[in-house]
Amino acid sequence: MAALRDALVEAALAQRGTEAPARTRIVAPEPRMPVKPARVEAPAGDGLWAYCVMHAAEPVPAGGPGLDGGVVEQVEAGGLAALVTRVPLAEFGAGPLRENLNDLRWLERVARAHEAVLDRALSEGTIVPLRLCTIYENEDSVREMLEREHDSLARALETLAGRQEWGVKVLADDEGLAQEARSRSTEAAALEDELGARTGGGAYMLRRRLERHVRETVDALGAEVAEQVHAELQDWVTDAVVLPAQNPELSGREGRMLLNGAYLVEAERVEGLVALVAELEERHRELGVRVQLSGPWPPYNFLPGGGTTALA
Repeated sequence: MAALRDALVEAALAQRGTEAPARTRIVAPEPRMPVKPARVEAPAGDGLWAYCVMHAAEPVPAGGPGLDGGVVEQVEAGGLAALVTRVPLAEFGAGPLRENLNDLRWLERVARAHEAVLDRALSEGTIVPLRLCTIYENEDSVREMLEREHDSLARALETLAGRQEWGVKVLADDEGLAQEARSRSTEAAALEDELGARTGGGAYMLRRRLERHVRETVDALGAEVAEQVHAELQDWVTDAVVLPAQNPELSGREGRMLLNGAYLVEAERVEGLVALVAELEERHRELGVRVQLSGPWPPYNFLPGGGTTALA
C-alpha cells in the first residue's frame, strides 16, 4: 500500500516543472528519518500536519495557505522549527486517514497542498522535508520530536545548505532502440538474411529467435545509454541516487524509462546542469531518447539516514 501510495503521489505531482560525487547509492525510494509522529486515534479535535523542519530563524513562507486553506505556523524548539497546519482528526486521525489514502482524488489534493508549502519553504531557505501524512498530536509532541532529533535534523540542514535536488528521467522509444540494435548486430543481420530463405515452421522459429535477440540487444543498449547519462551527471553533481523506474500508467510518460535518477547539486551549478542535460539529449536524439530534467524538488532522497517517517 505504501509503495503504491508513493507512486500515485509522485504521479500526481509530476505535472509540475520541466520534463532537466560520491559514487552512486542504489536505494529504494522509502525515505526514513528517526522522527516518530504521534499516532492519533481520537475522532474529534485537531492534530498538526507537519510539512518540514527548518532553522527557526527562517521566515514562515508567504504566498499561500496550507492544507485545506489552513494557516501555516511554526513550532520551535532548540533553534529548529517545524512548519505545521492544524487539521481535523475526523479526517486526518489514524482511522479516517487510512480510508482516505484509498481515495485518489483526496490523495492528489492533499499531496498538491503539501508540495505547495514545501515549494514555498524551499524558496526561503534549507528544509528537511517530512513525508506526506506526518501528523502530530499537539505542539508539545512536535517540540519533543525537534528536541529528540535535534542533532540528526541539524546535520541534515547542514548537508543540504546551498544545494538542490533535481530529477532526471531518460525515456526511449522502443522502435528507435530496436532500429539501432538491428544496425549494430551482425547476428541480427545474419538471422534476417536466413529468414528470407525459410518458410513454414522453420521461419516461425527463426523469427522468434530474431525477436528475442533484438529484445536482448535493446535491453543492453538501453542500459548502456542510462549508464552513460548517469555517469556524466555524476561528474557534475555532489551526490546521486538511482531510483526504480516509474510505472508508465501512473507517471503518464510515454516510452521505456531507462533512468530515473535524483541528483544533489550546488545551487550555483544548476545552470550548468541544465546545459548538460540538453547536451545529453541532443547526443542521443537519433535513438529516440529523451532526457527530462525537473526540479528543484524537496530533497527527500539526500537526507542523512535516508528520509522521513509517515503516519499511515
